[in-house]
Amino acid sequence: MSSPLKSSSHSLSSQSNNAASRLSQVNQHTMGSTGESAAAVTRFSDNVVPQAPEDPLFGLMAAYRRDTYEKKVDLGIGAYRDNNAKPWVLPVVKKADEILRNDPNLNHEYLPIAGLADFTSAAQKLILGSDSPAIKEGRVCSLQTISGTGAVHLGGLFLSKFLQSPTIYVSNPTWANHNQIFTNVHLPIKQYPYFSAKTKMLDLDGMLSTLKAADKGSIVLLHACAHNPTGVDPTQEQWKQVAQVCRERSLFPFFDCAYQGFASGNLAKDNWAIRHFVEQGFELVIAQSFAKNFGLYGERAGAFHFVAAPSAKAQDITKRVSSQLAILQRSEISNPPAYGARIASTVLNDAGLFGQWEDDLRTMSGRIIEMRKSLKAELDRLGTPGNWDHITSQIGMFSFTGLSEPQVLAIREKWHVYMTKNGRISMAGLNTGNVKYFAEALDDVVRNVK
Repeated sequence: MSSPLKSSSHSLSSQSNNAASRLSQVNQHTMGSTGESAAAVTRFSDNVVPQAPEDPLFGLMAAYRRDTYEKKVDLGIGAYRDNNAKPWVLPVVKKADEILRNDPNLNHEYLPIAGLADFTSAAQKLILGSDSPAIKEGRVCSLQTISGTGAVHLGGLFLSKFLQSPTIYVSNPTWANHNQIFTNVHLPIKQYPYFSAKTKMLDLDGMLSTLKAADKGSIVLLHACAHNPTGVDPTQEQWKQVAQVCRERSLFPFFDCAYQGFASGNLAKDNWAIRHFVEQGFELVIAQSFAKNFGLYGERAGAFHFVAAPSAKAQDITKRVSSQLAILQRSEISNPPAYGARIASTVLNDAGLFGQWEDDLRTMSGRIIEMRKSLKAELDRLGTPGNWDHITSQIGMFSFTGLSEPQVLAIREKWHVYMTKNGRISMAGLNTGNVKYFAEALDDVVRNVK
């Protein structure tokens, strides 16, 4: 006779085996032929979501950081560096920062959807001129944005939604992110010739002929100053010709202005093209960045402006456009970050600080101009094959060297000099300690790599 304990143990063992058997049957039912659980089946297989390529510029930055060579040179990223190759916090920004930190009323509450009003109104005056009739007549609406990138995106999203069958023309080449932004908001992109590989200057004839053939009503993206990536800008007379073609074809100007005051050191000179188009009565939009000219790269301070053409209905148009921009902004970021805008606003609205800011701008632009001269002098000294006049005739942070992709890869491999594959260099990456070294590297690849 078995004991009650043994009988109970046998019963529990039998129940356990039956449960294991049922679990095995369930697992067999839910497992595929590969043994994967049905719960692990994804909707995002590689043919649905392929691996995206690494962002070329940020990939270049990562490669530079990994390089341990002591003489390595970073000419890729578009950020100002001082003569010691260090980030430079503008003295006027330090003053504004101190003012804000000592303000007993400073808080971190939400800004309105349109942003900090003192900032956007000052940004309007900076980009259009304090005496702008468009401002005085109430034909401008402005929203604070996530720097210039956010402004370009907001503008593209608005135009994509409200213009019928819009196409946007961008320069060839242009800032690479333009193509990504406009593609993401479903704006069809076409190109107009801009840079002449032969002269390394503006291909005005190609630009004008393409715009003359553009469909009426198309959008045309224009770099207000310090064209990225070429450093080539139209003259004032050439801008007048561009404006005339835009009028003849009823093209809609979309200005991107990331370098006002940083290009020439003169704020009024750098916004001349925009002011001319407004004076000519164009309806247009502007993306404005304060990353470069304030050194507020990580604070993401920018603005988007809509300017209505002069008419009896201009104020009503501006009001309606403003309301729709606010809805788009609300759905995307709700409201913009405050601190960078507060720094810029503090400077823009104080005459003394504004004057110091202009001095800081001249310091930055002046150093870059000197580096252009130094590089050109070193290339002349070395007798580097080719004409290098474009180094000093181009303007702003960037220069299109004319190097081919094989030469760019060779200068990186042998000399540890980092630049984008199209041969664009950031002049801010040059200084008195490395300009001779870079000139020798450039001379070497021009002579030996085709």
